[in-house]
Amino acid sequence: MIIEHNNIPEIKKTVQGEDASRFGAFPLGTRLTFRIIMPRSFASSSPVLRISPDGGSDTDIASSFISGDGINDIFEVTLCPSDLLGNADGLLYYTFLFPNGADTLFTSSINNVDFELLKNDDCRFRLLVYREDFITPKWIGGKIMYHIFVDRFRRGDGKVAYRSDAVIDDDWENGLPQYGERAGAYVENNVFFGGNLWGIAEKLEYLKSLNIGVIYLSPIFEARSNHKYDIGNYLNIDSGFGGNVAFDNLLNKAKELGIKVILDGVFNHTGADSLYFDRNGSYGGKGAYGNPESKYRTWYSFRDDGEYDCWWGIKILPRLNQNNADCRNFFTSEDGVGAHYIREGIAGWRLDVADELNDEFLDEFRKSVKSASDGNAVVIGEVWENAADKISYGKRRRYLRGLQLDSVMNYPVRNGIIAFAGEEGNAEALYDVLTELYGSYPRCVCDSLMNIIGTHDTERILTVLGGEPDIGYDNSKLASMKMSAYERRTAVNRLKIASVIQYTVFGFPSVYYGDEAGLEGYHDPFCRKPFPWGHEDVELLEHYKLLGNIRTRHEAFDGGVFSFIEHGEKYIVYERKKGNDRVIIAANRGKKTVKFTILGRYTDALTGKRFRDLIDVEADTSVILEEDKG
Repeated sequence: MIIEHNNIPEIKKTVQGEDASRFGAFPLGTRLTFRIIMPRSFASSSPVLRISPDGGSDTDIASSFISGDGINDIFEVTLCPSDLLGNADGLLYYTFLFPNGADTLFTSSINNVDFELLKNDDCRFRLLVYREDFITPKWIGGKIMYHIFVDRFRRGDGKVAYRSDAVIDDDWENGLPQYGERAGAYVENNVFFGGNLWGIAEKLEYLKSLNIGVIYLSPIFEARSNHKYDIGNYLNIDSGFGGNVAFDNLLNKAKELGIKVILDGVFNHTGADSLYFDRNGSYGGKGAYGNPESKYRTWYSFRDDGEYDCWWGIKILPRLNQNNADCRNFFTSEDGVGAHYIREGIAGWRLDVADELNDEFLDEFRKSVKSASDGNAVVIGEVWENAADKISYGKRRRYLRGLQLDSVMNYPVRNGIIAFAGEEGNAEALYDVLTELYGSYPRCVCDSLMNIIGTHDTERILTVLGGEPDIGYDNSKLASMKMSAYERRTAVNRLKIASVIQYTVFGFPSVYYGDEAGLEGYHDPFCRKPFPWGHEDVELLEHYKLLGNIRTRHEAFDGGVFSFIEHGEKYIVYERKKGNDRVIIAANRGKKTVKFTILGRYTDALTGKRFRDLIDVEADTSVILEEDKG
């Protein structure tokens, strides 16, 4: 039951006198002061802070009366959160109790900042305590990332060699990815369109025109499939992509243009047809499957009946035994796979299914790649939920406390952007998710978040925003479904709003190849169609180029403070600020123009429209307001 009050208390957090009310993660040793400003009309006695370590017992700390003016009383509670954790990093949960006559009221928050009062203790604030030496690479926050599914981006001129069982589809423009009868059905995934690393190198100038600073490649290691998530040999670049020579060529040319490259680390499982498992005998029978004496046997978990653990029950993806030190060291030692490719010249790793990599693996992996890069390599995890208090397989994870990940794929913000830019126009959902993340993660993580609206695992963002939902359709229907002209026009308009938000909130944007060119498509594999060279949606492409220019000319987007100015049912207004650089972003999904006042002169970087003091944002549009300094 929610308790309604005209004047409820205000709670502020401060650190050394600085307001920290919208933050919920602090380094070890931080001393926090909670200031409770309580109206006399609220009729409560002194509030109490109830706080507990994750899974631990509650501690009640009474507040101290500081002052009163006849209208409000001010109380304070000061504590060092790490004292409650044995002077170690960790996670705390807390609430404030307000004795109110016969009742006791509790703060309850769904976004870790704003709260309401309830009669039950249902939804506490979280407080993350991280290591004092935790930093993330400074170079990543100001970049724009481009995610490439290699086989579908560009056929390049250069030597390649496919396996004998590979099938080549020459119809780049109209061919459809191989698909099963329904989602989740087995597919050989041995049909290739011919995209390779040579092709990516040939299109680096195109990527530069989008102001791309980082390329994130889908797996490129030797493997049977077109997606390469069934790794066959981690130390060979797949010959169908051009092999090691094409990889070196790409790294060298990217470096000349100031573009960094990160790789997809698939370290939870291998392919069954691999050097390590070798179920098909393709690697000479030295793998774990048919040879109990194989040095790789303990890398996997076999049962007495000969069956083996695999990823999500998929037999072609046997799961690696990370509890085995030899297996783990192959990836995480100073000479392991992670550090090896850092020394080859990559800038970091995106870790596939990070939830399924154990703590020992993540601790050791981070240490090795940071050592190999003088601390500059970035480690990004595939985590689909709030990573501050994520539980996977019954265990609380410690991704963001300083020993494991620098960043995560920001699926929660994707959900929030879609809720707002899509049919619902739900500004509250977007406000809540942005508030929660900024109020849950260490500030260095917020500045390094990988903001996505589309990936190889999701429907194309254009289809999400304008297409018919795929509920009830089999793959043969989805393969040919396209939006009508009206649906596409709607989707393009919505994508412009979605991408403005993606490019301007805290963190950095990651563009899935072809989204900027207007590719449509439902779930995997239809979200993995070849790039439409020569048939790009020019309107969208120019929009993305403009966003790239805007983002790269403002230092406020590189670690600048993020704060909301206001939000309503169908609109949001926020700002980014760093030093003297201030940018205001507003987006309106309503049917009427939204007006608000911000003193000063501004120009909308998207349209060139000028404003003074009064800002108006038309229905279904967004603005990026630059201050006129003259």
